[in-house]
Amino acid sequence: FTWTLYTWKKLVHLDLKGAPPRVEYLHRLIELFSELGVDGLLVEYEDVFPYDGELKLLQATAQPAYSRDEVLSMQEFARSKGMEVIPLVQTFGHMEFVLKHRSMWHLREVAHCVGTLNPHREEGVKVVMEMLRQVVELHPGLSTLHIGADEVYMLGEGEESKLWLASPGRTVEQLFLSHVTKVARAVKEAWPHMTIIMWDDMMRGMSLDTLKASGLVGLVQPMLWDYTPNLDVSKTVSLLEKYCSAGMADLWAASSFKGSTSVYTCVTSTQRHLDNHLQWLKVAASLSPAVNMKGIAITGWQRYDHLSVLCELIPVAIPSLAVCLQTLLHGQFSAEAQSLTPTCVADTVFPGRRLAELIVELNALLNSEDIRFFENSMFVRGWFSPYQRQRKTVTPLITMQIHNQASLFLATLQQKVEAVREEMAKLYPDSTVQEWIEEHVSPVTAPLQRITEDVAACLKEMVP
Repeated sequence: FTWTLYTWKKLVHLDLKGAPPRVEYLHRLIELFSELGVDGLLVEYEDVFPYDGELKLLQATAQPAYSRDEVLSMQEFARSKGMEVIPLVQTFGHMEFVLKHRSMWHLREVAHCVGTLNPHREEGVKVVMEMLRQVVELHPGLSTLHIGADEVYMLGEGEESKLWLASPGRTVEQLFLSHVTKVARAVKEAWPHMTIIMWDDMMRGMSLDTLKASGLVGLVQPMLWDYTPNLDVSKTVSLLEKYCSAGMADLWAASSFKGSTSVYTCVTSTQRHLDNHLQWLKVAASLSPAVNMKGIAITGWQRYDHLSVLCELIPVAIPSLAVCLQTLLHGQFSAEAQSLTPTCVADTVFPGRRLAELIVELNALLNSEDIRFFENSMFVRGWFSPYQRQRKTVTPLITMQIHNQASLFLATLQQKVEAVREEMAKLYPDSTVQEWIEEHVSPVTAPLQRITEDVAACLKEMVP
């Protein structure tokens, strides 16, 4: 079965909707991916794509979008390393980066759901097609396009959808299919030779008959995603077989090397992602010959969605990616793959390794009980409670010890944070550095800072 999986294309997903790497670092990563045996990149630009004209407002403001030249040079460099580039453009759900803009509010399915497009407005389809047109135009010779379409939350809840669904025999499934079919057909009309990939999750519950009659047969290639370490093999196999029986024999898998543990994970758990890939190997071994698996996208989410916090940065996840790729290439977790696990990170030179080491060290500090729960320590709770602080009735001797300890923790953290900041700024824009520190460090340092200030204020009242 190793051989069958060996024929799968291996794509690495670059999620640029958070922490978009500086161009030089992006090129170093692409070089590394090619050394690890990657066949292509699945690139999700979102707001760092240089949208123009009426779509210029979609460009990020926190950090500059990539320039047209940078997007072209990234593709050229990937091609020179034997890798194809497949852009992923969301066309239905997860359109937060479009629908958050006031001038686009009226295109939401429901007002309070920023991600889902109203499928009844012709203007919405026009916006989607203009996004696709600009992306395709900036990818010369493009042959494959991913149109997203996962997690279309609240579909059917809008007023126009309720009216549409009031007609007998109409379902939310049909509503979903009609929009995706409309988009896919428009893509084929504009670019007849384009292969179209889409996420599969909205189709999982559909019957064989619904899928057969969907209009998507022969139009799209579903990509079934499952990032869990305990992926249900038989369920996944039967889903893939169902799509195949419906006439969609060309299929893709999607696994994960980072960004799927929790929404705010800071350091990647390699074991979790290795287990996910071992389960996918079992799926590959169990499929009937009728199923034509085109490849697997190894996803690396940087945010769960446009408005959520950052997941792990790429450098801390490179050992995980290496292990996952080696596992797919060898059909098992071999000794060769093992030599690339995080325990050996110190011996493996990879781009961003220094930052990865610093993040792991800082993360350990931030999560040490002494620091994280300093406010709950016996001395603070016993001699420097909110009640005592407010009334400035404190024991100077113990309070000074508390101050010294808090100051020491702050100094230790500050030193490590500065090292992280300096290293991170080499690889990522300043806005990413700022966001990462405010998310991970500030919540831990702020209470310590407050204690030192409160101690100083109280001591003024108590000590001559």
